[in-house]
Order: sequence, then structure tokens, then C-alpha cells
Amino acid sequence: MDINRIRQILPHRYPFLLVDRVVELDPGRRILAYKNVTMNEKFFEGHFPDHPVMPGVLVIEAIAQAGALLAHETEGFGCEGKVIYLMGLDEVRFRQPVRPGDKLDIEVELLRHKGKIWKERGLASVDGQKVAECILLATVIDREA
Repeated sequence: MDINRIRQILPHRYPFLLVDRVVELDPGRRILAYKNVTMNEKFFEGHFPDHPVMPGVLVIEAIAQAGALLAHETEGFGCEGKVIYLMGLDEVRFRQPVRPGDKLDIEVELLRHKGKIWKERGLASVDGQKVAECILLATVIDREA
């Protein structure tokens, strides 16, 4: 799945679109995606100018966006009328910093789906080393709500 398809599904836009490509997708099971982290990212201007580190919350947001793509491709809800919102996070752990030049690999596995609620396990890594992980809860709602 390339960036054009990702943009059709997710409502996010630069600088908050944090998934560049999906490389593997098994609807109802898991998704593998990545983000190329570059020095041009707006957040590096202030986090931190002399020691650039991708904010951990944005690493988790990248996981959540990949999770939204998995939910969409599993359920097939219409992109125009629906949006998926993050409801909660559990077991969040940050292992190492993410820096400019890193390729942030993102894996999300579906744990449970019931009605509008999605529970997924996310893992982000760089060069095979775990950088962050979490359990996330999300819900699909009408855009008008």
C-alpha cells in the first residue's frame, strides 16, 4: 500500500501523517508498515535542536495510524463517512530513541475486534531493535458525530 492509498484512508496530513508505506497486510491479523524519519520533520526543530529525537508520543501515533489502516482493511468501512479514534493505551514502553535517518518499522497485530472497538498490539523497531510497544484501543465513528 503506497502513500496515495494511505492518504485515502487516514485523515492525517503532513506533518502528522506518520506512515509512509505498508509492506505487508493480512486483514484480520496484522500489518507491517514503516516511516522514514528524516531531519526535515517539523518536530526536530524543538525536540531537541542539538540532539534530535523523535517524540515518543509520535512513535506511538505511528503505531496507532498503522492500527487504523489494519482496522480499515479488515472491516472495509467507508473512508468518507467514518474515522477511527484512539481510545486508550496500555503497557506503553519506550526502549530507545528514534533519530533522523532511522527507518521506523511498525508492526500491529489485531488482538480483538468487537463491534466498533478494536484492540491491537503495536511494536515499533529500528534495525531490528525494539524502540516502543503498546496495546491500543480504538473505535470507529461517523465523521459527523
